[in-house]
Amino acid sequence: MFRIEKQGDNHLHIELDGQMDSEQMEVALNEFILLAQGIEQGTMLYEIVAFHMPSFSAIGIKISKLPTLFSLVGKFRKAAVLTDEKWLQKVSEIEGLLIPGLDIKAFPLAEKAVAEAWLAAES
Repeated sequence: MFRIEKQGDNHLHIELDGQMDSEQMEVALNEFILLAQGIEQGTMLYEIVAFHMPSFSAIGIKISKLPTLFSLVGKFRKAAVLTDEKWLQKVSEIEGLLIPGLDIKAFPLAEKAVAEAWLAAES
């Protein structure tokens, strides 16, 4: 399951639970691209309940959209990743070090309120 919703003018809440096939990936990325339009200095709360590697065809869809996705990353200043998977927490924070202008911080699922407060705080 993948769900994304825009909350306010500059915040996206994204939920992922389970594996994504190519059709789901296509829909999810198109929805992200659509909802990210017009955001400036935005924030994202990315909630990963259960993660399974996407199918190979889903990865191909994501790779095909990378130029558009990279152009949208600059619209965001912070992203909080909620997951109980320690390796995903580490990978998320490393990704944040590699993307200029985007601060990514990982939190356990039970710390949603802490993650939301961190997103709301000015840097």
